[in-house]
Amino acid sequence: MKIVRIETFLVPPRWLFCRVETDEGLVGWGEPVVEGRAEVVRAAVEVLSEYLLGEDPLRIEQHWQILTKGGFYRGGPVLSSAVAGLDQALWDIAGQAYGAPVHALLGGPVRERVRIYSWIGGDEPAELADAAAAQVEAGMTAIKMNAFGLLAAIPSATEVAAVVRRVAAAREVLGDDRDIALDFHGRASPAAARRVLPELAPLRPLFVEEPVLPEHNHQLGDLVNASPVPIATGERLFARHEFLGPLRAGVAVVQPDLSHAGGISEVRRIAALAETYGAVLAPHCPLGPISLAASLQVAFATPNFLIQEQSIGIHYHSGSELLDYVLDREPFRFVDGHLRRPEAPGLGITVDEQAVRAAARRGHAWRNPVWRHDDGSFAEW
Repeated sequence: MKIVRIETFLVPPRWLFCRVETDEGLVGWGEPVVEGRAEVVRAAVEVLSEYLLGEDPLRIEQHWQILTKGGFYRGGPVLSSAVAGLDQALWDIAGQAYGAPVHALLGGPVRERVRIYSWIGGDEPAELADAAAAQVEAGMTAIKMNAFGLLAAIPSATEVAAVVRRVAAAREVLGDDRDIALDFHGRASPAAARRVLPELAPLRPLFVEEPVLPEHNHQLGDLVNASPVPIATGERLFARHEFLGPLRAGVAVVQPDLSHAGGISEVRRIAALAETYGAVLAPHCPLGPISLAASLQVAFATPNFLIQEQSIGIHYHSGSELLDYVLDREPFRFVDGHLRRPEAPGLGITVDEQAVRAAARRGHAWRNPVWRHDDGSFAEW
């Protein structure tokens, strides 16, 4: 079996899909994207495709090694995301070729269902409370929210109190039986994180995500030691070696993204590395159906898995949804805040190729907003 064609599709709201076709008629799908830089990743996929065309798709590990190490310059979000999408597609083909879901090829399932969480948005406590109530009504057992928007490098007492009120509003609705995860989104300075984290501890967050920017990860150890709240990070880390420092610092949760961190092949190794440090896996996934399907295959085969992010209804979407691009929505049907184990071969989903091609004719040029502080200076989004 040989790879004969590789195509890419820019599809709304902000995604890039790739399609890998073989001479035996098997087709694998992947989702290689950096949000806001999808066109750049598309170019990287086209360059990497030069190597893959004519190759046996089942030699996944060999291809991963060459795609990631075959160039003199290695790593970074664009290259690792391009590799990630191609890797997903190769695993999809392999599952179809062997007549098994990917999780079976990874050693078999270790659980029957995967817990998920939904995002909630809102600027004011009352809005957040209403959004949390809607997720409770939908049967979700966990939600995630941004802890704050703009935050001063050293926040005032008023700013800290506002953060606590936001989270408290959601906690009051959720009660003690449901979980709330908080995303700092790298918006806090190390000093701000040290000030805010202890104030949030009484509200018992499941974890706080990306309390500081990746370039400040050398301070994670101090944050872990100062915070009773479990620390999570990893959406902007792209390889095993980049997770080693945070794990040594004592982070509780690693969050590699299956569309950024080298795909299924690398994320399963990141999970194994985390297991040696007693940390758990919560794959980052505010993306599309292929990325989520790949994440779930890893989740079902990973002993130290915690919870799965998913983007249905997320506030980043406008005019397009995850379910728009699949023919069978059953694999993404929530039951009591969980997704059941898929048994279909490969990634376990059927991509609606007609819908993808139609959407790609519209395309997109999504860019994240640029924020500024009141004085006009740049602020982290």
